[in-house]
Amino acid sequence: MPVKSADSAASVDVDALTSAQARAELKRLAAEIAAHDRRYYQDDAPAVSDAEYDGLRRRNAAVEARFPDLVRKDSPSRRIGAMPAGRFAKVRHAVPMLSLANAFGDEDVNDFVARIRRFLKLEADAELAIVAEPKIDGLSLSLRYIDGELVSGATRGDGAEGEDVTANVRTVKDIPQRLSGAHVPAVCEVRGEVYMSHADFLALNARQEKAGKPTFANPRNSAAGSLRQIDATITASRPLRFFAYGWGEISALPRDTQSGMVKWLHGAGFAINPLTRLCAGLDDVLAFYREVEEKRAKLGYDIDGVVYKVDRLDWQERLGFVSRSPRWAIAHKFAAERATTVINAIEIQVGRTGALTPVAKLAPVTVGGVVVQNATLHNEDEIARLGVRIGDTVVVQRAGDVIPQIVSVVEDKPRGKHAYHFPRTCPCYLRTPVVREQTAAGEEGAISRCSGEFACPFQKTEHLNHFVSRRAFDIDGLGEKQIAFFFEQGWLTEPADIFTLKARNAEIRLEQHEGYGETSVRNLFSAIEQRRDIELERFIYALGIRHVGETTARMLARGYGSWRSFHDACLKLTQGDDETRAEMDALDQIGDTVIDALAAYFGEAHNRRIVERLTGEVRIRDAEAPPADTAVAGKTVVFTGSLEKFTRDEAKAQADRLGAKIAGSVSKKTDYVVAGANAGSKLAKARELGVTVLTEDEWLALAGGR
Repeated sequence: MPVKSADSAASVDVDALTSAQARAELKRLAAEIAAHDRRYYQDDAPAVSDAEYDGLRRRNAAVEARFPDLVRKDSPSRRIGAMPAGRFAKVRHAVPMLSLANAFGDEDVNDFVARIRRFLKLEADAELAIVAEPKIDGLSLSLRYIDGELVSGATRGDGAEGEDVTANVRTVKDIPQRLSGAHVPAVCEVRGEVYMSHADFLALNARQEKAGKPTFANPRNSAAGSLRQIDATITASRPLRFFAYGWGEISALPRDTQSGMVKWLHGAGFAINPLTRLCAGLDDVLAFYREVEEKRAKLGYDIDGVVYKVDRLDWQERLGFVSRSPRWAIAHKFAAERATTVINAIEIQVGRTGALTPVAKLAPVTVGGVVVQNATLHNEDEIARLGVRIGDTVVVQRAGDVIPQIVSVVEDKPRGKHAYHFPRTCPCYLRTPVVREQTAAGEEGAISRCSGEFACPFQKTEHLNHFVSRRAFDIDGLGEKQIAFFFEQGWLTEPADIFTLKARNAEIRLEQHEGYGETSVRNLFSAIEQRRDIELERFIYALGIRHVGETTARMLARGYGSWRSFHDACLKLTQGDDETRAEMDALDQIGDTVIDALAAYFGEAHNRRIVERLTGEVRIRDAEAPPADTAVAGKTVVFTGSLEKFTRDEAKAQADRLGAKIAGSVSKKTDYVVAGANAGSKLAKARELGVTVLTEDEWLALAGGR
């Protein structure tokens, strides 16, 4: 407790405080209460009694009641919740919250380390320090601080956009309202995981049960549900905790290593995982993994693996990212937990591309703390390989602790009477034939598809489900159940129908149907309106074109920049335009399979009409402009030959960071060809077309040596 001077505002009765004294007193109380919270919730070493602590909070409340215009952003009163604020607003992350690639065995980790060494051109005996930390099974959170003050908190969401849970995170005692310590950046996004300890989870469920309320399935679900409460007072009543482990946008890095930044986060007021360790290399990280795996059951909170991160931040920058994951980090997942149960039935699910997937309906069984009732059987060949029959006892595991799958049949248990015969017609009412796809070599593939295409109702609803999914249009309130219901009612048959629902509601009267009221209908229409403005890469992905996933959609969006340019190119593909095909083929990671799929999709008049009606309802934003302050921004670059100063992957990653477009082949639209040793046909093509050819040194000089 700080020493109080005789004339300090702390010694003055609340009723006698002047405005200036009240402002000073509220500042003191906010800092002192935050310090006590840190000692209690992070250090487990309270410095005052509960009565003294409660007295500080009561005084803070009394001063705020008398001077409501002086309430601070970091006030302790804000940490106990606020009135319901309605639906969560969307927050776009200044720096995307990317997911991690997974390693499921030692060999995967060995490959990870080897890839880093190859990418950075490190010798086998060169030091490669790696930070290892337990992977917390909780809810990812990003906290934004301006001049040290907490201004917002957002969930991870889809990585690019999350939900604004600022009022709720202010109630989490592990989260400081103001950063402490030295070298606090003007802008600092701190990232970490919200979780609930086992003891707190059990106590919460006991209170829920005593109150006659539903209990939670596991600590992770209870933490996520608690943080995403519309009423922040409910969040405040839940025992949430927070481990910080990283950062997003930051105006200045206080340290130059991952391990140094983690220590800085602790000094700034955050709890960090005490098991975090700086390892010397592969053997060290694997030994750490074994150690944590042994301790897992005794930690008092859930983890599902170990995360490895390259320690040097300059190397992290060089390594960059691939798709939605950093090259410099990986999650080493624990072995999947297993259990045995019985297959009660096998159902066929039809995906948006017509693929038939068999799903085993299981007698409920708990695997890794989660009740599993369904497991994928993948395809017809997998059923034959396993020899699965309805009625069999099987071993089930959650692969990577996530996706349930059947591992084997328990042979010494009673077997099902009849072999399972894969259907030869689609389960939809059309009963259209099922065909096995062919490989490029003309052989029979593993996937069976319904031949009904868009006439198949299953494919229609799956296309709609894909359209509103998180990585696509991400429309709150439109999930699989709602899509199925709206489709059955005839209200939704194609994406454009979503955006005309409100205009048609005078006829539909959605609020009169079970499960809907005026508020939920208003919220749904509001969520739909918010999505009339969409990024180009999301829009392309949302169309559900076969072979066009997230990464491909992003590459196409970057390559063409606008919907008009992309759409015009696709229409030219349908007309057999060789020049357009060559230009698209030149884009990095785009090849014949994708080009053929785009030509087939836009070659169908039915699809073109769907797209035309949809584009009449939404506004498609151009792809994000590349950095404008580099010499290669917007330029198309091809790398060829054996590069010696950096690997091909590193060169592409560097060019991408600088805003260049990376192409795989040379055309008249290519700006630069960077040629290493033994460059062949691409170099010859560049000279033929008069394209500027650069050496590695010339490229580095042009790129600013970055």
